[in-house]
Formats: sequence, structure tokens, C-alpha cells
Amino acid sequence: MKTITLYIAIIFSTLSVAQGNYEQGMNKAFELWMNDQRDQAANLFERIANAEQDNWVPHYYVTQINILKSWNVKDEAVLKAQLDKAQEHLNSANALSPDNPELMILQAQIYTNWIAFDGMTYGMKYSTKITEIYKKAQSLDPGNPRVVLSKAEWDMGSARYFGQDPTPHCEKVKQAIALFDTYEVDGEFHPDWGREHAKNVMASCNQ
Repeated sequence: MKTITLYIAIIFSTLSVAQGNYEQGMNKAFELWMNDQRDQAANLFERIANAEQDNWVPHYYVTQINILKSWNVKDEAVLKAQLDKAQEHLNSANALSPDNPELMILQAQIYTNWIAFDGMTYGMKYSTKITEIYKKAQSLDPGNPRVVLSKAEWDMGSARYFGQDPTPHCEKVKQAIALFDTYEVDGEFHPDWGREHAKNVMASCNQ
């Protein structure tokens, strides 16, 4: 009986240390990111992802950082390298967490990045896919403020592109802001961004 008790104690001790290392690593990666050390943060998230092979969350942040780095990049080779890295980790995250609306947002953003780089080449290729992704994400998690906000921004951008008034979609931005007050994330370090960005988008709606 003492042997079994000792064995259980060792297991829980090992799990506790592993969880502690994960939390420390994630907090350090976010600290690097907040200090504008995005590449170092992405590298640390990637190391954590390699260690936490059943956890989609570190892959999420490697993907997100590479997406954010890619806005306004003019060098196609640089853009491709960064978005390929984003897609690689997004694929890994999707394998661990299929039909995850948070991951669907990132996929739509990767495609949007390509359209922003060259609308003539990538608009026809990805526009319909982006619309379908947001539609599916909304059907899976209609109360997710990031889904509502991201879809609203895509709809606003599409309206501007076709010379239409984007303001009807501002109501969805307002809805997203309200949802941030009630939506609960599933776990520690899960995506929780968007509130301040939604307020900024809403401010532009009111101008």
C-alpha cells in the first residue's frame, strides 16, 4: 500500500512540475511579446508547442504572431515564409482541436493577409473561403466575440471594396463589444484578445 501511495505521489509531483514549467514558459513568452520581442516570443511558443504535444494553444500563438508580422509586408518571399510558418502551426493546432472557431479565425486571417498583399491575384482564390470560414465559425460558436468581430471586419472590408456602405456592419461590432463582458474562455492562456480592438473599430464607425 505504501508503494502505491508513493507511486501516486511521484506521478502528481511530476505532473505539477510539468504544469509549472508550462505556465512559466507561457508567461515568459507573453512577456517577450509585450516587450515587442515578437520573434523571441514566437520561438519560445514554438519550443513549448514541441514539448506540449497534445496542446493546441502554443501553436495558436506561433500562428498569430506570424500573421501579425505579415501585415503590410511588401516582400513576397518574406511574406510567404512567415505565412507558411503560420500555416504549419495552424495545421498542427487543427489536428489537436478540430472545428475550433478560434483557429478558424486565424485561417481566415492568413487568407486575408494574402488578399491584402495582392488582391488581384488572391482575391478570387480566398474571398469565398474566408466568408465560408466565418459562417461556419459563427454557427459553431455564435457567442464568441472574436468570431463576431472578425466577421464584421471582413464584411466591412468587403463592403468598402465594392463601394458599399460599411456602417450597417457596425451593429455587429457593437454586439461583439457586449459579448466580451459575458464570454468565458475555456482555459488558461486560451485566446482572450479583441476587446480594445473592437472599441477602436467602433470608434471608426462613429466618425
